[in-house]
Amino acid sequence: MSYTYKEAGVDLELGDNASKILFEASKKTWANRKGKFGEIINPFDDFAGARVFDVSKLPEGSYMCLGFDGIGTKMEIAERIGKHDTVAYDLLAMVCDDAVVRGGEPVIVGSVLDINTLDKDGASYIDFVKQLAVGYINAAKQAGVAIINGEMAELGARISGYGDFNYSWSAGVIWVAKKERMFTGKEIKAGDKIVGLREEGFRSNGLSLLRYVLKKEYGDNWHEKDFDGKNLGEEALKPSTIYSKAVCEMFGGFDRQPEALVHGVAHITGGGLPGKLGRVLRPSGLGAEITDPFEPPKLMKHVQEIGGIKDEEAYRTWCMGQGMVVITPQAEKVIEIARNHGIHAKVIGKITEQPDIIVKTKSKTLAFKNED
Repeated sequence: MSYTYKEAGVDLELGDNASKILFEASKKTWANRKGKFGEIINPFDDFAGARVFDVSKLPEGSYMCLGFDGIGTKMEIAERIGKHDTVAYDLLAMVCDDAVVRGGEPVIVGSVLDINTLDKDGASYIDFVKQLAVGYINAAKQAGVAIINGEMAELGARISGYGDFNYSWSAGVIWVAKKERMFTGKEIKAGDKIVGLREEGFRSNGLSLLRYVLKKEYGDNWHEKDFDGKNLGEEALKPSTIYSKAVCEMFGGFDRQPEALVHGVAHITGGGLPGKLGRVLRPSGLGAEITDPFEPPKLMKHVQEIGGIKDEEAYRTWCMGQGMVVITPQAEKVIEIARNHGIHAKVIGKITEQPDIIVKTKSKTLAFKNED
């Protein structure tokens, strides 16, 4: 008896086609770095050719770092409603927005897409890969980065989820910074304003709690339930806002003139506002008073209500309406730059001498101790 790779669950021809789709998508993102540091050079213009970027002229005091992250369980929501053209926003938001927290400019992204299969019982899932590729291109433009690859692998039963097309997507980002522009936390001063950058969805954090509550309340097919003119699945899948391009414009990124004085940045992901803002504040020993936060998105408030989730738990799990905060003595300039990038921003609080993090909502005041 003679077995084939296809019988084992891997169709080489389909796999090559899917990889080419992602590679061609990545090539379209190279224009995002044209004429800038990190411009992609492809000396051999073919599918297997090397892609490089020239670092031979980096000035002294230039730092480079790698960051890694993934989308987590948000992909299961995409699988539920068969919509995959926005998940790249979540992928790039997680890696690129982490880079600016230290004063780095994200430049190059590489990703690994692991799927269960491209072909099952005669049904091809190439169209889903095309959706992923569309998101790749659009999200990279919003982030201002170039994607250097289109790596994909079929792993069969090692990858599972909802329905027949399942995947896991993770990425790495190369970011660069000038030593004198990096944020240490010690630049932050009492009285600095805290500018919140609006987030309309869940980003890629706390989705397990969301899914758990919705399944308990509405059953296995919770994603089909109507909510605010859409279905719950569509609302839960709302793509992450990518802030890195706007924030780099604020502090100048790697090699441009700063447009605003920025003392610190916090990306509000796992740990929420008290966890991420607290981490940024620890080197200074200062605290924060949040007096006018953005309202959480409607679905976030709905899940909190039907799940009986306390405010303290919600603020440590979800972004609660602010996906990033910028600490600055020049709040008006920061807000203007954010607005120019289509991001709603406002002053939500200030830095205090008292080290705790106080969050004043419409109904109560929450106090979080900033501990190591």
